[in-house]
Amino acid sequence: MTATPLALPTTAVKVSLFRRLLTHPTGVVSLLVLFLVAVASALAPLLATHDPNTASLQDVLAKAGSEHLLGADSAGRDVLSRLLFAGQFSLAGALLALSVALVIGVTAGLIAGYYGGWFDSASSWLTGLTMALPGMVVLLAARAVLGPSMWLSMMIFGVLLSPAFFRLVYASVTAVRNELYVDAARVSGLSDFRIIGRHILTVVRAPVIIQSAMVLGIAIAIQAGLEFLGLGDLNIPTWGSMLNDGFINIFKSPTLVLWPSLMIGLVCIALTLLANAMRDELERSRGPVKKSRKAAAAAAAADAEGAAEKRGAAAVVHPDEPAGAENSNAGELLLEVTDLGVGYDQPDGSTTHVVNHVGLTVRRGEVHGLVGESGSGKTQTAFSILRLLPQGGRITGGSIFFEGKDLAHLSEKEMTRVRGKRIAYIPQEPMSNLDGAFTIGSQLTEPMRVCLGLSKAEARNRALALLAKVGIPNPERTFNAYPHQVSGGMAQRVLIAGAVSCEPDLLIADEPTTALDVTVQAEVLNLLRELQDELNMGVILVTHNFGVVADLCDRVTVMQTGRVVETGPVRAIFNNAQHPYTRQLLDAILEDTAPRGQYTTAGHNPAEKTAEPKELKGVTS
Repeated sequence: MTATPLALPTTAVKVSLFRRLLTHPTGVVSLLVLFLVAVASALAPLLATHDPNTASLQDVLAKAGSEHLLGADSAGRDVLSRLLFAGQFSLAGALLALSVALVIGVTAGLIAGYYGGWFDSASSWLTGLTMALPGMVVLLAARAVLGPSMWLSMMIFGVLLSPAFFRLVYASVTAVRNELYVDAARVSGLSDFRIIGRHILTVVRAPVIIQSAMVLGIAIAIQAGLEFLGLGDLNIPTWGSMLNDGFINIFKSPTLVLWPSLMIGLVCIALTLLANAMRDELERSRGPVKKSRKAAAAAAAADAEGAAEKRGAAAVVHPDEPAGAENSNAGELLLEVTDLGVGYDQPDGSTTHVVNHVGLTVRRGEVHGLVGESGSGKTQTAFSILRLLPQGGRITGGSIFFEGKDLAHLSEKEMTRVRGKRIAYIPQEPMSNLDGAFTIGSQLTEPMRVCLGLSKAEARNRALALLAKVGIPNPERTFNAYPHQVSGGMAQRVLIAGAVSCEPDLLIADEPTTALDVTVQAEVLNLLRELQDELNMGVILVTHNFGVVADLCDRVTVMQTGRVVETGPVRAIFNNAQHPYTRQLLDAILEDTAPRGQYTTAGHNPAEKTAEPKELKGVTS
C-alpha cells in the first residue's frame, strides 16, 4: 500500500525547507549572494550616487575614483548607479518570465494530469509544438513586430519556458491521481478544486520550487543575451545593455565588461547551486528513514543505556521454551546477527539510528519471521543483511555472520558474490521490480548466466523448469512475455523463481504477499513452504501479518522502533507472549473466526504435507 503524503500547508513546508537550507553550506552561500543582490537592487535609489541615465561628456570612460566608484561608461554615466538600477529591471524581467511560465505550465499540468481527456491531448500537443520552436528566433521575430520592449520579450519567453513546468507537473500528477488517498478524498465529499489544491499540489510543490530556481537563472541569461545584442529598450538600464557597452569599449576600458559579467555570473551560479541544495535537502527529507525529533531523541537516549538494559527485552525466554531450544527440523547455524545497528548521517554531523542492537539467528531449513508495524526497522534489518541500505544509510555497529563470514565488513566486490547466489531476495512489489523494457525470460536467465556460469541454452531450460515448478501453467509463454502482460500473482511467482534460481542458502522475503489478493496469497505461501523444504533454505520472512507467521514460520522476532522486543518459537510467542507490544499486536488480530486449514489445490493430497497445528487465538492462515 502506498504511503499517503502528509498535506502540509505551503508556508510550513517552505519554512521547513528554508531552515534545512541554513544547515547546507552551499545553500547558505547561495541564499546570501541572492539576498545581497536583491537588497542592493531594491535599495538602488538610496545607494546610487548618480542618476543612472544622466550622461556627461566630461566623464566619458572615466576611471574609478571618488566621483565614480566603478568608473563611467561611454556616455559618461555612473557604472555603479547603472549596475544597481539594472538589477531591478533584470531581476524583474526574469521574474516576469518565471511567473508566466508557472501560471501556464503548472495550471495546465495539474488539469491535464488530473482530468486527462481532450485537454490532456490538446495541451500535450501544444507543449510539443512549443518545445519545437527555436526560442531565440521567436524572440527576435517578436522584437521586430512588437518593438524593443523588455517586458513583452520576457512574457513571450515565459510562454516558451512553460513546457518545462507542464511536463514536470503532468508526470507527477499522473503518478498519484489514482492513489488510494485521492479516492478517499473524493469519497469524503471534497471538491476537485480542493483535492487538487490540497493533495495533488503537495506532490508537485517540491520539484516546481527546484525547477523555478533553475528557470530563473536561464531567464536572466537569455535576457542579458538579448540586451547584449542591442535588441532591448535602450532607455532601461540592464546588465545585458551594460555588457554590450563594455564589449564595444573593451580595449579602452576593460573593467566595463567585468562588472555586469560578474553580476550575471554570480546570480546564475547562485541560483543553480541553490536548486541543487534544495534538491539535496528535499530528497534527504523524503528518504525512508525520516524520523521525528521525538523518536530521534528517544533513540539517542536509549543508546546511552547500559548493555544489560539494551538487550534485556530481546532476550526473553518463554516458560515453554528451554534455553537454547531451536526448531527440531532446523540444521546448522546459517546466519547470526549480533548487536546490529543501522544509522543515517545527517548534515549537522549527527546520526539518526533506525536499528539498535538487533540480534537474531537463522538455521538451515528454518523459517524465521521478522514482525513489526511499519517503521519498526524490520526492512532496514533485512536490507542490512543484504548490504543494500538506501543512500546515506550505513551499518553503525554489530556483526552479520553468514556461514562464517561477517557480511558487515565484506567489500562490495565480495558481497556481489554472496547476493543472488548465496542470499536471495523477494520484494513486496512484484510489478515494479520487473523491468518493463525486457522479457521475463531475459531477466530470469541473466542471473543464472552470471552467478552459475550457465550457457544461454542451459539458462533457458533451467528458467522454464523453474517457471513450471512455481506453478505457471504455460512456462514458454510467460518466458517470452513482458511484465505488463502478466498478472500480479504471476509476476510474484516469477520473482520467486528468480530468487531460487541459483539455489541460495538464505532467502529474504519482504512482505511477499502484500500486493496480492487472498487466494493468490495462500498459493504463494504454499509455494514458498514447498521450495523451502525442497531446497532446505533458511528463510527470513519480513511481515506484519501474524496469520502468515502462524502459517509458515518456525521462529519469530518481534521488533518495535528499531529494537527487538521479543523472540522465540512461534508456539511460545502466540501462547505466552511476554512483552506488552507483542500482546498488543496479537490483540489486534480479528477474533471470532475459526482457523483455516492448510490451503490445498485441485489434485493435491493434503496428507503429503501437513502443517504443524498451532494453538492460535483467532488467527487465520
